[in-house]
Amino acid sequence: MNTSPGQPSLAWFEVGGPDTGPYGIACGSDSTLWVTLVGSGEVVRLRPDGDVRRYAVEAKGGPTVITNGPDGALWFTRYGDHRVGRIDPSGELTDFAVGTPDAGPYGITAGPDGALWCTLLNVDRIARITVEGDVTEFPLGTTGAMPSHITAGPDGALWFTLNQAPAIGRLSVGGELALFPLAEGTAPVGICAGRDAVYFAEIGAGQVGRLTLDSDLTEHPLPDRTCRPHAITLDRDGACWFTEWGANRLGRLAPDGAIEEYDLSAAGNEPHGLVVDDAGAVWVALESGSVARVTP
Repeated sequence: MNTSPGQPSLAWFEVGGPDTGPYGIACGSDSTLWVTLVGSGEVVRLRPDGDVRRYAVEAKGGPTVITNGPDGALWFTRYGDHRVGRIDPSGELTDFAVGTPDAGPYGITAGPDGALWCTLLNVDRIARITVEGDVTEFPLGTTGAMPSHITAGPDGALWFTLNQAPAIGRLSVGGELALFPLAEGTAPVGICAGRDAVYFAEIGAGQVGRLTLDSDLTEHPLPDRTCRPHAITLDRDGACWFTEWGANRLGRLAPDGAIEEYDLSAAGNEPHGLVVDDAGAVWVALESGSVARVTP
């Protein structure tokens, strides 16, 4: 069922110019938001009162996806120079190389084992990185599959999307691998974990998928199949929020399958990463140079 609710409350925070390219976003401590600026090579700390502080990474660093680490810092991939970065709450930056040259680190998540896990998009591998910077890589046995986003699943394994396979992958912390194929052209990107399933955005098919731990697959077609759903996350009620990168919208899939969509004001914002804070507000990184806070 599709619904057309009234618009939620929207607030806008400028975090950079139109060429800075806000991309990934994560909640830090003390209600702060941390945003990667892939275009300008920076990480931004954004407070709810609008205070913005920018930290330069490197011009070619290309900070991309960001997540909370087990050590209280924020960890992010640097797709541009093939490294993984770390920024602590005070703004101190460090970085680590992954093992394979030109690997293209992209998605990143904290694992159940106290390490960070990231996808190596260019070389069909998953990397495990300790907080000390020790790296172990796990080949996926594929070629050109483009592992993209990754999340810690409810079963203690790592789940990830294979954009060009297309498939959903599962990797245990011990290295046991399983792949679950999807239909051609679905091109999954974003992924998040619920209590008994993982949810993912099919950017190529205009759908949101749900895969249970028992391998049952359900796909929810969106009203606009050309909307290019990209990133996805869950709220406290078990609903999925996702960005419609190609349609300048934010979508919500309720547990009962109802779909709601919200326009993000002016065209051309290009929403990418999103996160739900402790109060239930949804924060969205907009490539146009700002962050939107959506209060349902």
